[in-house]
Amino acid sequence: MRIFGIGIDIVDTERIARSIDEFGDRFLERVFTASEREYCGRMNYAERHYAARFAAKEAIAKALGIGIGASLGWKDMEILRTDSGKPYLLLRGNGKAFADQNGINEVLISLSHSDDHAAANAVAICQQEGKKNSGTPP
Repeated sequence: MRIFGIGIDIVDTERIARSIDEFGDRFLERVFTASEREYCGRMNYAERHYAARFAAKEAIAKALGIGIGASLGWKDMEILRTDSGKPYLLLRGNGKAFADQNGINEVLISLSHSDDHAAANAVAICQQEGKKNSGTPP
């Protein structure tokens, strides 16, 4: 086992609240999966939970070293929770393809939020030896 990459991000909760107010469902549907919207939408202070997931997606992109765009879409990453509340990542689409090509079998994530900020970190883990992260995308 080895670390492929790590990422961290912090988001101003008010920035996410403004995006939701200004763009509404258009913003939410572009960035978050249906299950993420369902979870956050039923929470008090939904913007805090959206901000934590936004930060997680940014941190994951950094851990993978590819950024969000053509190689990795917002909804290629889905932040879910176990029954005990532990967050975990489900990759699909281009994100899954990138992980498979680079021997990444798991991306560990941690989320935190307060009234004003949300933060997340991500650690991409490989089980296979031989694939080295040179710090630049392949």
